Amino acid sequence: MADAPTGARDLAPVLLFSAFVVATCGLVYELLAGTLASYLLGDSVTQFSTVIGTYLFAMGIGAWLSRYVTANELAVFVRTEILIAAIGGSSAALLFLLFDRVGDFRLPLYGLVLIIGTLVGLEIPLLMRILKDRLEFGDLVSKVLTFDYIGALAASLLFPLVLVPHLGLIRTGFLFGLANVGVALAMLWMLPQASRLRGEMAAGILVAIALVAGLFSAERLQRLAEVAAYQAPIIHAVSTPYQRIVLTRRNDDVRLFLNGNLQFSSRDEYRYHEALVHPALGRIAHPANVLILGGGDGLAAREVLKYPGVRSITLVDLDPAMTRLFTDAPMLAALNGNALRSPKLIIVNADAFVWLRANQRRFGAVIVDFPDPTNFSIGKLYTLSLYRELARAIAPGGIAVVQSTSPLVAPNAYWTVATTLEAAGLTTRGYHAYVPSFGEWGFILAAHGAIADAVALPPGLRFLTPRTAALAFDFPPDMARRPTPVNRLDNQALVRAFDAEWSRVEG
Repeated sequence: MADAPTGARDLAPVLLFSAFVVATCGLVYELLAGTLASYLLGDSVTQFSTVIGTYLFAMGIGAWLSRYVTANELAVFVRTEILIAAIGGSSAALLFLLFDRVGDFRLPLYGLVLIIGTLVGLEIPLLMRILKDRLEFGDLVSKVLTFDYIGALAASLLFPLVLVPHLGLIRTGFLFGLANVGVALAMLWMLPQASRLRGEMAAGILVAIALVAGLFSAERLQRLAEVAAYQAPIIHAVSTPYQRIVLTRRNDDVRLFLNGNLQFSSRDEYRYHEALVHPALGRIAHPANVLILGGGDGLAAREVLKYPGVRSITLVDLDPAMTRLFTDAPMLAALNGNALRSPKLIIVNADAFVWLRANQRRFGAVIVDFPDPTNFSIGKLYTLSLYRELARAIAPGGIAVVQSTSPLVAPNAYWTVATTLEAAGLTTRGYHAYVPSFGEWGFILAAHGAIADAVALPPGLRFLTPRTAALAFDFPPDMARRPTPVNRLDNQALVRAFDAEWSRVEG
């Protein structure tokens, strides 16, 4: 074998272990690209499908190109590992930084996927050719593929359970880049002194130093990318196992973003939250027990507490970091009027979908304040399956209200929510309100029977009056009801409609 110097036979165990590392790192880079595309472009099924398809196609190109490597396979393999470490390891950071700086984000996204996939596709054929004189053919194929498949399993388990929740996407990229370059350096170190590829050793060490620097600068890089995206000073940013929470502040305007999507602006959030809460609670004679699904910022709870007759509020929000932040940070607690510290309120940090299924209580009012259905994991919270459980949680004479995106920008998505609530056996009435940060925004009331016109509003509201509350139920022709499908777990028609309609506005 041309590139197997005397004394290099001990490389076999390292080469076999490298198959495990290669597979793990390769799948992690693929998952990073798919997850980033989902976060930044929405529609997780489309993004993962196209990223995975492009990646596998690129791996095929890499495997085909390996036929042209006719000598010095070990040197080419080491160089490939170093290149993958540099490009794949920095890919998440690079994509975050490019998102708001390029005209079409898909070009760098799929460009990187093609490059990384092609390089990864080179690895296994080169490994097998390097090992062919060290192992019997049958043993070679079985061992390389076994380590390859075990590595893929490790990546698929580690990525959602450990890496994303605890390291985040940028750190994960740098960490696995270090794994790739570590394989290259280990091989170089085990070669006899006279046979070492000194240029590759120097390049590997430089890449390793750069990746370590990136690993320790990940949060700074994340913030640098976010400053460009949010165009306002960031006062708080944290990645939790569930989402990226970012708060910005410019003058007196505090804004909350979850996974890059605006949730409220302190300048006009009162319009949204008054419109969300009072058309429902104002139609209930004695709203004693209230359930809030979502709303971890405590702003909906603040509005509910304006009704003295409310005895208890159960707030179910997935992320404990969210409810802690809006309980403990003085500026945010002041914004919600310390609602999350109210003795009337019980906070439950749980998946609302799971919690509703286990719930046996009934509530006079249910406030459903989930994020917009930008992906299928959120879209499940707008499905017939959940709304059937919601219907079970509404007490006789009670009312639920669901925030339902913009009936002006996304009328098909908006009315899909109404159609799905009705399929769950509920009567609905839609209404809308203008919130400057969002535009024309929609909500839907749902109950077991007829929903009355009369509404009794508490004193001191800044936006709603009996007149504006009545006018909110009038829909002009461009927002009028239209036929829409039921949103089910197995079709997620709402997510597709939401993505198609909002993408026309957002470019």
